[in-house]
Amino acid sequence: MAVGAVLTQNTSWSNVERAVGELKKRDLLTPSNLLSCPDEVLSDIIHPTGHHNQKTRYLKNLSSWTIELADGDIESLSHRDPWEIRALLLDVKGIGEETADSILCYSMGMPLIVIDAYTRRVLSRLSSRYWGALSGNGKVSYTTLQSHLMERLRGDTALYNRLHALIVVLCKDHCLSDPICKGCPLIDICAKGVGCSLSEKGK
Repeated sequence: MAVGAVLTQNTSWSNVERAVGELKKRDLLTPSNLLSCPDEVLSDIIHPTGHHNQKTRYLKNLSSWTIELADGDIESLSHRDPWEIRALLLDVKGIGEETADSILCYSMGMPLIVIDAYTRRVLSRLSSRYWGALSGNGKVSYTTLQSHLMERLRGDTALYNRLHALIVVLCKDHCLSDPICKGCPLIDICAKGVGCSLSEKGK
């Protein structure tokens, strides 16, 4: 999961799956094996994910961090304070907020909401007025949006995992860049969807 969180930066999950499958086949899904793998070999394996030379360095940075902090066992950090580990992760070159929270949530089971482009898209469309108030009609920062959601949901890791998964499914089936509002389960509470439905009805 941690490797996937790095590789999924600026690419589709299908490309990541191909790369992770090849890494698994070559027994390279451990920090020590990733570090010992020659850069050119690792870069070639993860080529489908794009920015492969850069991501090679990022994977090795994360591998070194995992070995130094947790003897290579990232799951062993799950009992630590999430915000403490998050701060340490963000010091690793190549690990931004979304990637860090994906690692914390999916690899360590820590209760943090991942904010990605899909999350922003759905929330901005549900209520443009509310989104405008939250953002001050500008861009909502990652921290602001994450804090806003976590203060209101106050869930556990399972809830945050499921929420993010449902948002991903919604954006793949309906809430695309050019939305397919017909049949969307949120159309009745979505400002964008209501507009679409009225248009379809010729009103």
